[in-house]
Amino acid sequence: MALLFARSLRLCRWGAKRLGVASTEAQRGVSFKLEEKTAHSSLALFRGDTGVKYGLVGLEPTKVALNVERFREWAVVLADTAVTSGRHYWEVTVKRSQQFRIGVADVDMSRDSCIGVDDRSWVFTYAQRKWYTMLANEKAPIEGIGQPEKVGLLLEYEAQKLSLVDVSQVSVVHTLQTDFRGPVVPAFALWDGELLTHSGLEVPPGL
Repeated sequence: MALLFARSLRLCRWGAKRLGVASTEAQRGVSFKLEEKTAHSSLALFRGDTGVKYGLVGLEPTKVALNVERFREWAVVLADTAVTSGRHYWEVTVKRSQQFRIGVADVDMSRDSCIGVDDRSWVFTYAQRKWYTMLANEKAPIEGIGQPEKVGLLLEYEAQKLSLVDVSQVSVVHTLQTDFRGPVVPAFALWDGELLTHSGLEVPPGL
């Protein structure tokens, strides 16, 4: 009986991984890579699809595979693993970028939109040397954080919260109240420089 149970548990975990849905086993958060088929043509992935860089010209449209998943108007890329429950934490290293957005979005958000513009994505944006929350194209300033080289995001699905974390202090800077109605994925947009993601991390003690 114990052997049968263990085999069934392994199959369930394998199935969740195959579907690209994060399981909540142990305390480790969602592990993801960036999904190339969603990346706008101005973006290039690197370091095993965990980083994204912006190119002023971008790739020629003829050299980019056509598919309905790709963002067509804005420099956005989504992660390849959806979250439907649990608490998850990941970090983002910022390199030479002065304008970017990080957060989560519905898996089926419009590919003609940008994260933060519609009401199915929840993001923190950095622009003009300041941080803001952004939802449905409405921005609100965030105080108490400059331009660190690395920031964290804490997603609490059942509590309907997304928090920006100061990695150096291991403290929450600001929390967005969300309205999740289905699977969401980590989401990124940038207009210069590079972003490098670090996922599969445990939620830091105290958060």
